[in-house]
Amino acid sequence: MTQAGWISGWRKPSVLPGFGPALGTTLAYLSLFVIIPLGAMVLTTFAHGWADFVGAVLQPRVLAAFRVTLLCAFGAAALCALFGLLLAWVLVRYPFPGHRLVDAAVDLPFALPTAVAGIALTSLYAPNGWIGALLAPLGIQVAFTPLGILVALTFVGLPFVVRTVQPVLQDLEREQEEASAILGATRLQTFTRVIMPALAPALLTGFAMALARGLGEYGSVIFIAGNKPMVSEIVPLLIVIELEQFNYAGAAAIGTLMLAVAFVLLFAINRLQRWTRLQHAD
Repeated sequence: MTQAGWISGWRKPSVLPGFGPALGTTLAYLSLFVIIPLGAMVLTTFAHGWADFVGAVLQPRVLAAFRVTLLCAFGAAALCALFGLLLAWVLVRYPFPGHRLVDAAVDLPFALPTAVAGIALTSLYAPNGWIGALLAPLGIQVAFTPLGILVALTFVGLPFVVRTVQPVLQDLEREQEEASAILGATRLQTFTRVIMPALAPALLTGFAMALARGLGEYGSVIFIAGNKPMVSEIVPLLIVIELEQFNYAGAAAIGTLMLAVAFVLLFAINRLQRWTRLQHAD
């Protein structure tokens, strides 16, 4: 096959003209705003040598911050997946008074400044707050602990799951559920074998987006976390602290490791999502 034939076979006809300019604009955008900044951070990290990078990221305080960030981000994403699925199900399947108000309220964490969210959550869950005062006699402290980080990340991550699952649930045909019931399947069997396979890719997408938001969240967390080193300190805060101390190499090293961890996690979730789609297609 000639080069022209190969190119014509690769470039499928499209109703939108201008493949070259569109591709060039896309690559330029990715280069200027994503690839070049991240590449510069990685180059800054390793310009000081591998030994300095290892020494910067293996400090006990850094490892503790990564442990807190990863555990809380995973826990919050799991909670978002569970409650986001329930909320999307209620919004799609059940009409009730105030339905539009609840549906609009789901997007509040998108529009609300993260600092405002952090202050509001802290005032609620502090030992003298409305909710914190009820939990204090039970020996449960939320604010200024890793549990507070979990609450904040769940708050900001929930809309991602709801808005990714909701359209798929709306397009799901009821006839499949009715056919399953006619064939003698229980409600649980219908949910696990008919509904969940169709929702799984969207649910995994929402989980991945909530996880990504949790890994990089800063504003809503620093108010409620307490920011105690080795206890409730998150990686983004540690990077800011290094920058304030003009330790740019240390900040770049921590940021590079965080970039690598986030890329591996999201890549693995993406592969799992693709596998679930193929399983559902079969």
